[in-house]
Amino acid sequence: MSLSQPSRAVKRSLKPATPASPQAKRAVLSGTFGSALEWFDFAVYGAMAATVFPKLFFNDMNPAIALLASFATFGVGFVARPLGGIVFGHLGDRLGRRRILLTTFIMMGVASMVIGLLPPQSAIGIAAPALLVLMRFIQGIALGGEATGAQLMTMEHAPADRRSFYGALMAMGSPISQVAANLMLAVLSGVLSPEAFLSWGWRVPFLLSIFLVAVGIYIRLKVEETPVFKEGMQEIAQESTNPATVIKTHGVTILRLILAYAPIVVTFYIVSVFGISYLTTHGFSQSQTFTIIMISNFLSVIAIWWGGRLADVYGRRRILAIGSAGTLLAAVLFFPVVNLGSFPLTLGMVAFSLVTAQFGNAGQGALFAEAFPTHMRYTGSALALTGSNLIFAAPAPFLASWLMSISGGSTVSITVAWIVIIAAALINLVLMNDGKTLEGGQHRFGRYVPAEETTTTAPASGLVGSAAGEAP
Repeated sequence: MSLSQPSRAVKRSLKPATPASPQAKRAVLSGTFGSALEWFDFAVYGAMAATVFPKLFFNDMNPAIALLASFATFGVGFVARPLGGIVFGHLGDRLGRRRILLTTFIMMGVASMVIGLLPPQSAIGIAAPALLVLMRFIQGIALGGEATGAQLMTMEHAPADRRSFYGALMAMGSPISQVAANLMLAVLSGVLSPEAFLSWGWRVPFLLSIFLVAVGIYIRLKVEETPVFKEGMQEIAQESTNPATVIKTHGVTILRLILAYAPIVVTFYIVSVFGISYLTTHGFSQSQTFTIIMISNFLSVIAIWWGGRLADVYGRRRILAIGSAGTLLAAVLFFPVVNLGSFPLTLGMVAFSLVTAQFGNAGQGALFAEAFPTHMRYTGSALALTGSNLIFAAPAPFLASWLMSISGGSTVSITVAWIVIIAAALINLVLMNDGKTLEGGQHRFGRYVPAEETTTTAPASGLVGSAAGEAP
C-alpha cells in the first residue's frame, strides 16, 4: 500500500479541495510540537558546542582543538541517527508509527535533561565529556526514529492534496524551535555575566525539556495510528521486510534522496552551527549572534509555509531545486558578506541562507514518504533522511572548522566544498528520470502526471496493495 497523489486539477489551485479530519489536525499538531522539541534540544546543543562546551568539557586543550572536539561531539548525534533510523524504522514498519514515536520522544527529552545536569570536566575529569558523548548518542538514536516517524504520521493522516503543506507545518517546528532556543540564549547571555552563563545559564534550556516532554506525550496520546498503516496490516504481516530488503529494492531511490537533500542540511548546519562560532570570533557578540540566528529562523517559518503550499501545486522536487539554487548563491556570498562586519548585512545574509534552505525543505517530508510503499516507508525514509544527515550534515561544522584551521583562517576551501556539494545535488535533481508508477501516474520533476497520460493504470481508490510499481 502506498500514498496516493492528488489529481492535477486539484494541484492547480493553492486552495485545497479536501477537508482535513480531526485526526489529521491532531497528527500535524503532534508532529509540529515533537519536531519543535527535538530541534530545540539540537539547536541548543549546537549553540553550546560552538560557545560553552569547549570551555567546560575540553578545557585541557588549546582553544582550536577544543572547538574541534566539541563539534565532534555534535557529530556523534548524526552518527547515531542511522542506527536509530534502522532500528525504529523497522519497528515502526512492523508495529506502527504511534508507539515508536512515544518512545523516541521520551528518550530525547531525558537525554537532554541529563546534559543540563552534567558537571564540568574540572569536577569529574574525563567522565564529563564521556557522559556528554553518551547523551548525545542517545539523542541521535532518538531523533533518527523521531524525525522520520513524525513525518510519516503526519503524511499518512494528511489529505493527498495537502500532504506537502502538512509536512511543511511539521517542518516549521525546526525554525520555531531555533527562534525559541536563540531567543532564550540571547536573553540569558544578555542579562547574565559571562561567568554566570558559563556556570549555570547554559543549563536552563536543557532542563526545560522534562516539562515539554510531558506536554508532548499528552498530545501524542490523542493521535491514533494512521489509516494507511491500519489498512496495510495484512500486507505488512505477509511481507518479510527488513532494512536489507528495503536497500535492495529501493537503494537507488535512497541514494537519490540522500544527495537531493544535501544542499539543505549542509547550508543549515554551516550557517546555524559553524556560523555561530564564526560570527562570535569575527566581531559579533554572543547576544548579537543569537539575535541574528533567531530573526533568520523566524523568517524561515514564512518560507516553509509558502514552500509547502507551492510544493502541492508545482511539485516537491521543483521547490527543492529552487531552494537549493538559493543555497548555491548563499555559499558564494556568505563569508565575504559576514567578513564586512556589518550587522544589517550579516543579518540579511544569514536570513537569505536559512530562508532559501527552509523553502526547499518544505516538500521534503512528502517527497520522501511518497517514494516507498507502506511496509517499507518508515525504514526507507529513515535511511534517506539519516543518511543525508550523516554524510553531509554531521561533518559540516567539524570540517568547516578544520578547513579554516589548516588554511590559516581562510574560508575559501569551505566555500569551494559547499559549492561543489550543492552543484552535484542540483545536477542530480535535474538528471532524475521519470519515476516509476505511483498509483497510476508518474513523477516528472516532482509533479504528478495522471494515469491517462501514462501507460499505467491503478485502482480508483488511489491505493495499491503491493510495492509493485513503486519508484526505484
